Amino acid sequence: MTNLKPSDKALVPFVSVDKMMKLIHHIGVEDMLRGLAEYIEADFKRWELFDKTPRVASHSEKGVIELMPTSDGDVYGFKYVNGHPDNTKDGFQTVTAFGLLANVDNGYPVLLTEMTILTALRTAATSAVVARLLAPKGAHVMAMIGNGAQSEFQSLAMKAICGVDEVRLYDIDRAATAKCARNLAGSGIKVVECHTAEDAILGAQIITTCTADKQYATILTDNMVGSGVHINAIGGDCPGKTELAPAILHRSDIFVEFPEQTRIEGEIQQLEADHEVTEIWQVLTGQAEGRRTAEQITLFDSVGFAIEDFSALRYVRDQIAETGLFQPLDLLADPDDPRDLFGMLQRAG
Repeated sequence: MTNLKPSDKALVPFVSVDKMMKLIHHIGVEDMLRGLAEYIEADFKRWELFDKTPRVASHSEKGVIELMPTSDGDVYGFKYVNGHPDNTKDGFQTVTAFGLLANVDNGYPVLLTEMTILTALRTAATSAVVARLLAPKGAHVMAMIGNGAQSEFQSLAMKAICGVDEVRLYDIDRAATAKCARNLAGSGIKVVECHTAEDAILGAQIITTCTADKQYATILTDNMVGSGVHINAIGGDCPGKTELAPAILHRSDIFVEFPEQTRIEGEIQQLEADHEVTEIWQVLTGQAEGRRTAEQITLFDSVGFAIEDFSALRYVRDQIAETGLFQPLDLLADPDDPRDLFGMLQRAG
């Protein structure tokens, strides 16, 4: 699993922020996005094997702290993640995260890693996996509404996995748009900075919304969305936080990760509890239809789900085995005699 020696069984491979960035540069951003997409698609195709539960959330007026656990029966994984929209005003990230993988057989962790950067990559890879399924044939222009921390990752994933070659940017904060355009320079994507959301949507076959305000917002109004587009709605991710006018939802065929979680946190919290949705794993396995017509509006109401994090953790575990980009972490008390934990403590004194 890693190149740790058997005698180091109590040491846990730890991928720090520095090691994660080195790993990404070693692999290449677009190649890593493609690799993550392969792992995510593979795990979605074995969806029924996994333990599934809505994330465990602790909400406050300022934001939310969540745990996202799952297991395929052999390996257990979880992610700790927060979402605090006002953090940027104080110079903090809106979202931070770390994650862990463990062997189910003995409960020992086999990986601990940062997941702030990794979550941005896996979110983008998931968006692109779904867009490849649902976007209209030949789609090559994306509107990116909300140009914060996710925007570059989303743009590069759509390029690497779906063939998008033009991104039209809009954010109420012009500095965020300028930042995104600057970061995407030289990526091979034509970048157009737009002054309104309506302008950004012009000519786009894929519309991605990713804004941060924790409120019922209307980033897209009904009259802004024509037929034959794919909407990638990733900004709504907690109760009381949405981006789309309800009328758009009623005109769209809606696809979700895990309905029990999305009905609480996604755009569909605005709809009746029995409103019909399709689970993405069903489309990937051929059990349900995706896009049926050129005129259809498809909507991926994405809130992020633990299996996507599990896929990302598996991918990183496999990559560090080859690259050695980790630090052995002395995380587990592991006495020579499992019954003599106190004796180990005494000897250390």
